[in-house]
Amino acid sequence: MVILAAPVEPHAHLDKALSGLRAPNPAGDLGGAIAAWHGYWPQLTHEDLVARATAAVEAMVLRGTTAIRSHVDVGMPLGLRAVRALLAVRDDVAARGLADLQLVALVSIPLSGHAGAEHRRLLDEALSLGVEVAGGAPYRDSDPEDCTRLALDAAARFGTAVDLHTDETLDPSVLDVRHLARLAVARGLGGSVTASHCVSLGVQPTVVQDAVAAELADAGVAVVVLPQTNLYLQARDQRVAPPRGLTAVRALLDAGVTVAAGADNVRDPFCSMGRLDALETAALLVMTAHLSPAEAWELCTTGGRAALGLPPVTLAPGSPAELLAVEGASLADAMAGAGERRIVVHQGRIVASTQVSRQLF
Repeated sequence: MVILAAPVEPHAHLDKALSGLRAPNPAGDLGGAIAAWHGYWPQLTHEDLVARATAAVEAMVLRGTTAIRSHVDVGMPLGLRAVRALLAVRDDVAARGLADLQLVALVSIPLSGHAGAEHRRLLDEALSLGVEVAGGAPYRDSDPEDCTRLALDAAARFGTAVDLHTDETLDPSVLDVRHLARLAVARGLGGSVTASHCVSLGVQPTVVQDAVAAELADAGVAVVVLPQTNLYLQARDQRVAPPRGLTAVRALLDAGVTVAAGADNVRDPFCSMGRLDALETAALLVMTAHLSPAEAWELCTTGGRAALGLPPVTLAPGSPAELLAVEGASLADAMAGAGERRIVVHQGRIVASTQVSRQLF
């Protein structure tokens, strides 16, 4: 067994998790996923949301994750149905002592303009109910810069952090993350703002990647890379040399940006695969971003905790007792094998243990 710092899931969608068979996405792309999910909204019940989200959290904990940030949909006609269900899940997870769970209000578009008034109201209401982070998807709004500003305004009113779906497209003309960096600097929000995805940054020329990475580092904006879902959704229409759909991981790391890595969607319309296992996320980064196993695990642990505003975890005395013991001779061996035999410690207490029996005949 190898003992590691327990991983973090910095970008889940617990309201969508494990819904793929109920809301199929035959197209397989992002547009098809959004349509499939919104089409399923009328069938969502409190009980369904709680059951699937709880199952996903429990699976993550069994595999070693002890801190989770989940986006949860807010918007018409869904309203706050998913928020109320995920708040109940968060309270239950806390009562059971399984993991730290943060929620992000992923408000629908439009947020800007007259048409966005109801969504702005719902975002405020979600934050007033105790959701810890203001979210949204400015790159899909007709006015991305104003959408970003409005999300930051809501966070300021309620004293929350910000985590935005940013530039989740391979279109190189879309680079709205620069609005976010500029506003974060202007408002002194370094350390409390996260840009998730940043896919289009990965298809920019090197000089642009380096410049944007420097801006994000100076602004204190963290970036979450999501290899599983972005590999699944992006570049489906490009049969020759398709881009991988990842952000510019190496440029961001070289610039000193806080970079975290997560699984994003798991077995839902946005991604039909996934084991709810940070070792899978790390292995994907080794293969697609060409990180070393140690670098990849750093994104799943230290980077993730920094993005969530949590203290770092080491194996030294006095560090928070957030640990994973997993089958393997080394980190690389454990990552490659992804064995199920594990022991998970959260807040100094064993919260999960899995034993495996293997036989050959």
